[in-house]
Amino acid sequence: MPTMSQTEPLDQDPVFQLKGSMLAITVLELARNDLENLDRQLAAKVAQAPNFFSNAPLVLALDKLPASEGSVDLPGLMRICRQHGLRTLAIRASRIEDIAAAIAVDLPVLPPSGARERPLDAHEGIVAKKPEKPPEPTIKPTKIITSPVRGGQQIYAQGCDLVVISSVSPGAELLADGNIHVYGAMRGRILAGVKGDTKARIFCQQMTAELVSIAGHYKVSEDLRRDPLWGAGVQVSLSGDVLNIIRL
Repeated sequence: MPTMSQTEPLDQDPVFQLKGSMLAITVLELARNDLENLDRQLAAKVAQAPNFFSNAPLVLALDKLPASEGSVDLPGLMRICRQHGLRTLAIRASRIEDIAAAIAVDLPVLPPSGARERPLDAHEGIVAKKPEKPPEPTIKPTKIITSPVRGGQQIYAQGCDLVVISSVSPGAELLADGNIHVYGAMRGRILAGVKGDTKARIFCQQMTAELVSIAGHYKVSEDLRRDPLWGAGVQVSLSGDVLNIIRL
């Protein structure tokens, strides 16, 4: 994919790079959590080709941000992008705090990219690039929670499955890189395969969740309530882009 060339760099330590995706959607990949400099640099970049970026669909890629950068002000970041004509469709993230921030504003979460992307040239077309297969996750021993999970709590099973032998209250969040099992009422948010494992599954003894997600594909309670298995014991799996809910 060709680069957006210029005689002198805007900054010796740029905050971001703009990259092209397979579906002609612009990807803004943050290298640092610095919204003030992002605003300045993005304005200069968009000024090079304002028509190219006007109302352009955008994916915010936060998966390359180091943990030391701290939490991103996601609403503030989306506001800056909107001021420069970029319309945020989703985020790409791996850090739990970024995923939770996206859920809070009902923004879709995509799994981290395994593609080797190159900077986008605004003066040339976006070239399709086939993504590479992401590396297989390293599986750790299952994380087991025996006490009720209260509203506001967030439990993450990194690199493994999660088993909750109790109920999960509204406002609570369960996240796992692998499968999630809940042997009680599930009334909060449940996200399996958060790093892109499309084979992950969710098992619930009583499904009344606020949100169900596998590998970034999700359904909210408004959709779930219309399912005839609402409140029943279910198994959730992913087939293509569709979440399948069947009785246990």
